Formats: sequence, C-alpha cells, structure tokens
Amino acid sequence: MREPAFWYRPASWKSHLLRPLAALYGAVAAHRLNRKGLNAGIPVLCVGNYHGGGAGKTPAVLALAKLLRELGETPVVLSRGYRGRLRGPVRVDGARHGAADVGDEPLMLSQSLGVVVSRDRADGVALAKSLAATVILMDDGFQNPTVAKDASLIVIDSVRGIGNARVMPAGPLRAPLSVQIERTDALIVIGDGGAADGVAASIAAQGKPVLRARFKPDEASLAALRGRRVLAFAGIGDPARFLATLRDSGVDVASKRLFADHHPLTADEAASLVAESEGGGLTLATTEKDLARLRTPDGLPGWAREIVPFKVALEFDDAAALRSFVATRLFKARERKSQT
Repeated sequence: MREPAFWYRPASWKSHLLRPLAALYGAVAAHRLNRKGLNAGIPVLCVGNYHGGGAGKTPAVLALAKLLRELGETPVVLSRGYRGRLRGPVRVDGARHGAADVGDEPLMLSQSLGVVVSRDRADGVALAKSLAATVILMDDGFQNPTVAKDASLIVIDSVRGIGNARVMPAGPLRAPLSVQIERTDALIVIGDGGAADGVAASIAAQGKPVLRARFKPDEASLAALRGRRVLAFAGIGDPARFLATLRDSGVDVASKRLFADHHPLTADEAASLVAESEGGGLTLATTEKDLARLRTPDGLPGWAREIVPFKVALEFDDAAALRSFVATRLFKARERKSQT
C-alpha cells in the first residue's frame, strides 16, 4: 500500500480525526510489547524501525550480517516473509521459491545469507538453529514480542524521520514513540538530514549509541548506468530516496515510475516500462528488492534481463563503534543465557 501523504505533514485534519483509533491501536501495541518472548538459546539481534514503510532495514541487515561474519559468527536471518504465501517455517531457496512464496526481502537476502521465513517468528527459531546459526538476525519484528531480543537496532531515515509522530492510522508509528524508544538499544540514522535529530537526542540522553550511516552505491552498478539516460522504477517504502541516491551519484534519471511498496508488476505495467524504455532509448534501472520480486525459480523473464539493479551498501561513519556495540551485546547475551 502507499503511505498516506498526511502522515508526513505536521498538521492535518485527517490525522486529527483518526486520533481516537490511533489511541486504541497504540494502547494495544504497547501492551503487546510488554509480553515476554521465547528465549532462543542463542543471541538474537533485531533490525527494526519505529514506523511503517521504508527506512533502510534490509541494507542494515546485510551490513550487520557482514560484521557478524567478520566476528566469526554464523548469522541466519529470521523474517515474517511479508506478502509471501508460505506460513513456514521454511528455509528460503531461490531455486524453489519466488517472492510470491516468501516475500521479496527474504528472497533478496537469501542470495548471500541463510534465511528462514516463518509467519510465527517463534516457530522459526528452531529451524534457524538447525542451520548452524550462532546468531539470529531478525529482519523487522521490533514490535513483535514472540521472540526475546538481546539487542534491537532501530533504523531511521534522516530526511523522513517519523513523520507527524502519531500512531497508525493517524500517523506512521507502529506503537507510541516513548514505548519504542525505551526498548531501543541503538539507533542507526541514515543520511545527513535533520528530521531524526529529536529522536537521536532522546536515545543519546539514555546513554545508548546513535550510529550515523549513509548509502554507498555499488561501483559496478554505477559503471553500468554511467553515460546512459535512465528510466528508474521502484515499488519500495521510500522511492524518493532511491531516486535521490541515483541522481546524487550522477545518474541521468530521464523518467521514473513509482509503485506502492512490495507492488508486483502486472504484465501491462511491464509492457509499458519496456515500451517507454525502448521508445526513448532509456536504460531500465531498479532496486535489488524490486528485481528480486521479478525473479522466479526459473530466473528473470526475458524482458527484465537487461534491467540494471542499482545496488547500495550501508556504510557507517564509525564502524568501530558498531563493532564494539555488537561484540559487547553478543558477549552479554551469551553470559546471561549460560546463567539461565
């Protein structure tokens, strides 16, 4: 679905009218967060966000997985498999599954990581451990209490921030902000904007780390797009950031097509993209997540094989601080679990 525009406006009559529903939703969400979750027996790190929509969780998961491997760990991702038809628990396998089975993000992550999809995250813990996981890396699920977390790292975009700071449906928050901040162990702020400064100050005031990061485009992706006029399309939570990253990288975005988050392209939409790109001499470019959504166990359809995936990695300003935080949390988690 597309986020309502009023979520990111400071004042709106629509938001005001929805405040009673937001109060009810927030009360239920806060109550759920107080529930005690399953002890997985191994450390659980959760990458989440405070609100619905895109914030950069998937690149953060990939960055943490890389760090965990450098620390000698074997991370396995545990995901709900949003919009996938399989309830799981099931190990994601690109040779057998498509995005319609397990969701686009798990399918994309499975290209470099072990990934378990389970609608009930607690049910997925055993399967993740059977894959020799030493650490479970939860992709989303910060507001879900079924599995106890040893550290929750929250990703926030520095330009979008938390919108009007109201709870759904009056705003984008998944639970009251104060309750979520209380349960945050580290904040990852992506970009150089100032919209997240208030939240960052609240986290820092509690003595918790605020880690600054930014997207670094893949050199091969840039080389493939350099000197070309591009038709950029995306169905992600924050397509404006995708377009901005392309343009900031010197890519000539001549045209764009934006869809709702997780949107599966119809045959007519695909044909329209091809017609426009061929008619205008444009190169099709999209995100890795969008490309994963087009892939089936048999590979990409013929029309999509010339699409350039614009890959990015999350680069931290203070990588040593992130490494220290993760290593300390793993040590404390294992010490605590050995005592219980």
